Amino acid sequence: MDVSDARPLKALDAKNVKLKKMLAEQILNVATLKEMLGKNL
Repeated sequence: MDVSDARPLKALDAKNVKLKKMLAEQILNVATLKEMLGKNL
């Protein structure tokens, strides 16, 4: 692997981190909504 190969991998890693954060936020949102709905029922 040389430098030209590493750049796209670094960009993919950064995008992967961003997507993982978005997924974690959505999971938290779903859990929060389920908890709120459970208390209201």
